[in-house]
Amino acid sequence: MKKKRFLLILSIFVVLGLTACRSALQIEIPGLEELQTETEPRDANGDPTDDLPAPPPQAEPLNLNNLQNLQDAYIDIYEKVIPSVVSISAIQNVRVDNFGDIPDLPFDFDIPDGEPFEYPSAASGSGFIWDKEGHIVTNNHVVEDRDLIRVNFSDGRSMVADLVGADADSDLAVLKVDLPADELVPISMTDSTQVKVGQIVVAIGNPFNLESSMTTGIVSGIGRSLPITSASDGYYSIPDIIQTDTAINPGNSGGVLVDINGGLIGVTTAIQSPVRANSGVGYVIPSVIAKKVVPLLIRDGQYLQPWIGVTIRPLTPEYAALMDLESDQKGALVAEVLPNSPAEQAGLVGSDKEGQIDGYDVIFGGDVIIAADGIQIDDEEDLIAFLARYTIVGQTITLTAIRDGEQIDLDLTLQTRPGSQPENDVLEPEEVSDGAWLGISGTSIVEDIAEEMDLPTDTTGVLIQTISAESPADEAGLRGSFKPIEINGQEVMVGGDIITNVDSDAVDSIEELSDRISKKEPGDEVVLSIIRDGETLQLEVILGEYPE
Repeated sequence: MKKKRFLLILSIFVVLGLTACRSALQIEIPGLEELQTETEPRDANGDPTDDLPAPPPQAEPLNLNNLQNLQDAYIDIYEKVIPSVVSISAIQNVRVDNFGDIPDLPFDFDIPDGEPFEYPSAASGSGFIWDKEGHIVTNNHVVEDRDLIRVNFSDGRSMVADLVGADADSDLAVLKVDLPADELVPISMTDSTQVKVGQIVVAIGNPFNLESSMTTGIVSGIGRSLPITSASDGYYSIPDIIQTDTAINPGNSGGVLVDINGGLIGVTTAIQSPVRANSGVGYVIPSVIAKKVVPLLIRDGQYLQPWIGVTIRPLTPEYAALMDLESDQKGALVAEVLPNSPAEQAGLVGSDKEGQIDGYDVIFGGDVIIAADGIQIDDEEDLIAFLARYTIVGQTITLTAIRDGEQIDLDLTLQTRPGSQPENDVLEPEEVSDGAWLGISGTSIVEDIAEEMDLPTDTTGVLIQTISAESPADEAGLRGSFKPIEINGQEVMVGGDIITNVDSDAVDSIEELSDRISKKEPGDEVVLSIIRDGETLQLEVILGEYPE
């Protein structure tokens, strides 16, 4: 009985306590009663939150004239440049024997009866309008080996494009579309040699298939080298590369990097990232290289890389001391002059003296190249950039060098870099056989070629155009052509060796040369009779096996 009475009293206290708390809440929070009891209807067209507390409906204006100007400038840049930028879709039909040959499948699936089939492999990238004739520039790696290339314009138009020309070693390619001139807006150009680190830049392209995207940043570095896999000799570096922190991602390849005036600084090409996405390090082919390469791709369908034929060693203060030069002397120290190269023909001298630096044996004493056509050369990168910016195959340049403490000038005629194979209708490349390999491309001598080389017009044989690097022809010292002439509207290189005989058999054409070589076996030795600089010579060549 006492227990029940105690529970009753406790219940009364709890009720009274809750009632007291309610009264306290009503006193401490004014308006709560009204909010809880309001029942008047609202206007059906009104906002039920109009009377509730809220931030100001509009931010107070600040004095941000500079930011407003910057924002307006970015908008103006985009609106100016975007009509010149395109997206590119490229399809390659890949032939496989079974599903297991398709990359990234987690399983193998054999086709019944082993029947092969094809599937489309798609790639996407960016590009830009070069001229009013419908030429579109992009990266070679975007369209290489593709069976169908489609160009999509910013206004929604889309059409199939033809591949005009490409160069793997500069990673540039040119497409062409059939559109009226008044419907094309070519990009404007900027001199990339005047670009400065810290300069504001804008990239426009199609990252991850997000068309007409714009990002901003600055120039982070200049004069970089971009290693690529070269179609000609396996490894090459594109020089004079611009580095930027502007966001560049897959799909931006072939797009544009422009300055604050909307002028093309360069072609966005690659990123350095462990995850195939922007990491703040992007690489751009400078406009000065595009301006030289693209017109030749349009005209010839190919670009021949100029070549000197030297290996270069950094001229450190230690090497300078061994050569009795000032410790701060700049230049490109010639370590080696390659045989049968333009450098050898011009008389450049490589290092041939022995000495020691920090207790290690070194070779020193070669020519130190300090200028090319009057342009200062401080190191190997400067020399490579000079070739990429200003020269073409067949051009004669003047190298200024220090030799034995004295300054000298040497005239050098640039040749095609070994392994760079021309693809010209006038040329008839050596036929490839399953047997022996010589390693040249050439053309049958015609009257125009003979006259250009000061030979009798009835001269017959095969003029060597190019020589594959490390081929039997290269090892034997055969020389390719280096001087461009025009025949029937086509550019042909002349000046190389002319093969007139294989052993005792005369060769009057490229077909006969191919036939003679195809009857040999790898390892066979042949004696080639050649005409070089008007004189007849004989060279022994051990034929090789055609590389796979």
